[in-house]
Amino acid sequence: MAAKRRSGKKRKGGLLKALLIGLLIAIGIGGVSVYEFYQRIMAPNVVLNSQDDGYVYIPTGATFNDVVKILNNHGMLMHTSTFEWLAHRMDYDKKVLPGRYQISQGMSNKDLVTLLRSGKQTPIKVIFNNVRTLPDLAGRVGSRIEADSASLMKLWNNKEYISGLDSVLTRDNFKMIFLPNTYEFYWNTSAEKFSVRMYDEYRKFWTESRLARMRQVGLTRVQVSVIASIVEQETKKKDEMPRVAGVYMNRYNRNWKLEADPTLIYAVGDFTIKRVLNVHKEIDSPYNTYMYGGLPPGPISIPSITALESVINYEKHDYMFFCARADFSGYHAFARTYPEHLANARKFQRELDRRNIKS
Repeated sequence: MAAKRRSGKKRKGGLLKALLIGLLIAIGIGGVSVYEFYQRIMAPNVVLNSQDDGYVYIPTGATFNDVVKILNNHGMLMHTSTFEWLAHRMDYDKKVLPGRYQISQGMSNKDLVTLLRSGKQTPIKVIFNNVRTLPDLAGRVGSRIEADSASLMKLWNNKEYISGLDSVLTRDNFKMIFLPNTYEFYWNTSAEKFSVRMYDEYRKFWTESRLARMRQVGLTRVQVSVIASIVEQETKKKDEMPRVAGVYMNRYNRNWKLEADPTLIYAVGDFTIKRVLNVHKEIDSPYNTYMYGGLPPGPISIPSITALESVINYEKHDYMFFCARADFSGYHAFARTYPEHLANARKFQRELDRRNIKS
């Protein structure tokens, strides 16, 4: 009888031991599972290389597989499989949002997927000034946003699109809607969205007070932009722009030919020319203001806000001529009569010859 009780106790002890061992094993397995779950979700999984700027660019139309390739091409994922595992469970693979995203060192999969899935981009700055032609502008802008220069120029050469924005716009004057400044865009901006934004900024510039001033001087928005583009190419001195604008307004109002050297340079298409010669005046172009009266069909550059303001607020005076000062200060000598102008021009030409500047 005693032997049976001892045997029963041994069996119970063995069962308890087995249960305890099983429990420990289960806890161990559970611990491993919890650790693996933590690794997949919360553990750091993003590493930035020294050459990376911390930004990921996801193009329009990209798939989830494309995103994985982009991240791996930059070597940003320590464990690709854990990122994919969580991305699938958070449904990011079903809706990839394009854009420019700022990635931080040591981000977890959860942080990374949450960011990419949110579409919360970091804006990019687009800065342009001193731009002469639309291809130049397209090159600058296309290097900053997703829309490349080819797509921008294709749109900007579309007559229907241009006139659809504003009835006064043509391919010749279209560049006037782009006001040099610093703007913020999302990287995945299309050519259409960029252009519409620029047109909106242009419309905002032309406030009622500026429009009233424009009408007072007897000009249209197109005419202001054309004259401003010439003024800006004539002088880089902001305080001199209203005076230069006054000269061209005097010529225009008296039906003189503008005879503006920058328009000849634009017609030739060689912006390295430093000295306009008589041969340049023979080119048959609507931009040759020595040959044709009135204003050119469009701006010869993208004028700055300062230049535009200088035209609608031009200086009232009697000057009809100007040429560069012989001191090469960047300022100009102004004259009321042609003999006065010739005297100023000879001084400057003598200095050009002395410095051996031929073209």
